Amino acid sequence: MTAVILLTRGRVGSRAQRVATAGCWLTVVPGVAWAAVRLPGLERGPLVQVVAFTPYVAAWTLVPLVLALALRRRWPAVVAAVTALALAAAVAPRALASGQPAAGGPTLRVLTANLLKGAADPRVVVDLVRAHRVDVLTVQEFTPAIAAELDRLGLAGLLPYRQLNAEVGTTGSGLYARFPISEVGVRRNQGFGFSQAYGTLAVPGAPPLRVESAHPAAPYAVEVVPDWWTDLRAQPAATPNGRLSILAGDFNATLDHAPLRALLRTGYVDAADAAGAGLTGTWGPYDGDPIPPVTIDHVLVDRRIAVGSVQVHPLPGSDHRAVLAEVRLPTAP
Repeated sequence: MTAVILLTRGRVGSRAQRVATAGCWLTVVPGVAWAAVRLPGLERGPLVQVVAFTPYVAAWTLVPLVLALALRRRWPAVVAAVTALALAAAVAPRALASGQPAAGGPTLRVLTANLLKGAADPRVVVDLVRAHRVDVLTVQEFTPAIAAELDRLGLAGLLPYRQLNAEVGTTGSGLYARFPISEVGVRRNQGFGFSQAYGTLAVPGAPPLRVESAHPAAPYAVEVVPDWWTDLRAQPAATPNGRLSILAGDFNATLDHAPLRALLRTGYVDAADAAGAGLTGTWGPYDGDPIPPVTIDHVLVDRRIAVGSVQVHPLPGSDHRAVLAEVRLPTAP
């Protein structure tokens, strides 16, 4: 009888161990699959949307690691640790300020804001420009109505130089500046037809600076993901051996998306990432949608430009927040 009891207990114990091991693997596998898509940039179709939430998944990967360690499951713990470290290496640097180039030119304050078809509060935009002494403002989803209201509230006196393409709906774009603008134009993306106003600023003491209000297509559904790829690939590359450039706007992409990382590799730096503010959300729940915040609004600067600070400000009426970057330009040759 005693032998039977011991045998039964052994079987129950073995079964419990197998269940514990299987449970560990079940919690580990999703993180592994996520890393296998994110790290090499394999997102396609519906994965384009979910990859935007990689920072949340990176934090969650600690759960299966702790579980595997608590249950003393060696191989699930090893795989969980490698997965957590890999995703942390991709995400954590955004919370740490990085070294900056020795730029000795003037300071420039750049503000970008998606105005949500002109529904954003124009007074807040003007107040931000005034309070922070903004030198350059790029806007997306820029309509004739809000263009008129911004000027009525005093933007014309604060930023008198501009290249504007106000349109009803979501396709309008604008560039405002404190300094004269030349070589102006408007570029039309192929995807959704979003326009991108651009121009070259003459900032005293600095080389000519090209600035463009970026707004590629949004990957809101699987069938429009090709438009998203097309528009991001068509963004003007940096010219690190030529003219300085800044792209600022709603990129509809995070630093976890492969095409945005490819754009950065041409010679741009994400200002928020460089300043240690790269995990601050700029889109999601701000108009009531129950979506965790993600960072899709960016100020991309030429790698010769030094980044001082980045702030994210509420923008009532919009589902985005405004991004303010203070940077320092190189000196004029």
